[in-house]
Amino acid sequence: MDIVTSSSSLPIIDIGPLRKQPSLLDPQDLEVEKVIKQLDLACKEMGFFYVKNHGVSDDLMKEILYASHEFFSLDDDEKARIKMTSSTGFRGYQKLGLNVTQGHPDQHEAIDFFKEFELQDPAALLAKPLMAPNQWPAHPKGFQPLFEQYIVEMTDLARSIMQGIALALGGPCDAFEGKRAGNPFWILRVIGYPPKIDLPGSDKDQEPEAGCAAHTDYGLLTLVNQDADVTALQVKNRDGEWLWVEPVAGAFVVNIGDMLKIWSNGIYPSTLHRVMNQSKYRVSVPFFYEPNFNAYVEPLEFCIPGAGDNSTCVPVIYGKHVVTKVLTNFG
Repeated sequence: MDIVTSSSSLPIIDIGPLRKQPSLLDPQDLEVEKVIKQLDLACKEMGFFYVKNHGVSDDLMKEILYASHEFFSLDDDEKARIKMTSSTGFRGYQKLGLNVTQGHPDQHEAIDFFKEFELQDPAALLAKPLMAPNQWPAHPKGFQPLFEQYIVEMTDLARSIMQGIALALGGPCDAFEGKRAGNPFWILRVIGYPPKIDLPGSDKDQEPEAGCAAHTDYGLLTLVNQDADVTALQVKNRDGEWLWVEPVAGAFVVNIGDMLKIWSNGIYPSTLHRVMNQSKYRVSVPFFYEPNFNAYVEPLEFCIPGAGDNSTCVPVIYGKHVVTKVLTNFG
């Protein structure tokens, strides 16, 4: 097993300059230019970073975590009222161990919400396995409007970060708009991780049981809101070491996914990460900002070196990719 380090070395990026601009960023602005350089370095070297001064209030971030804890504290029968099945479009509650990563049952429970589709949506046929309304819990009271507000704010924040990333790659700030991510799909997971307890006689040399096994995210950009008093997320750096990602008050942990790896032609690789919760019950709420559901994802022209197609990444249709992932996510 790889060495596990004791601290995080993720950069903390103040993205305030990206949030001040009304629509399209000005790359000539010196403050924006500084953020772009920081994003470029973080995406190349780690694929993970913190963002602060992001415009989402501390109160809202804390309310989301508090409501999530309240839901997971309900009895099993109440949580099962919004049980996830194939007939619910794989939306809803999954009990402990139902989610599977790389063939391993994950030690977490969760609720999955996806962007809903209109029947006339051009992507509706492609999205057929996911065509269902979200299942919102009746308890705690006010859960649905709170999270719907959060989704709106997170979508806006992610779009701002993606403008900065587009400039960092050397393209126009709206490179991911239009047919790429102008009508982004999104996934919101509300995840509860019970603490892992080592049983007497357990084999310490084996890979430890994971709250979520090692994986890369299969979308575009992930923003994680997590409990401030539990350190459980680990990131594998370029030297093959696992780094603990300690929570930073008021900051989101951000990481890039497999679709950005393809669009950047491998310039920004997605990074393996996992959850190893050995403390107390932990809540994490990752928001996945994705491409348009029917987007054709291939290396951007300004990320292909020299003349002609020297791409090293295989193109995919995002919707087909994500449906395949969802259909194999559950035991």
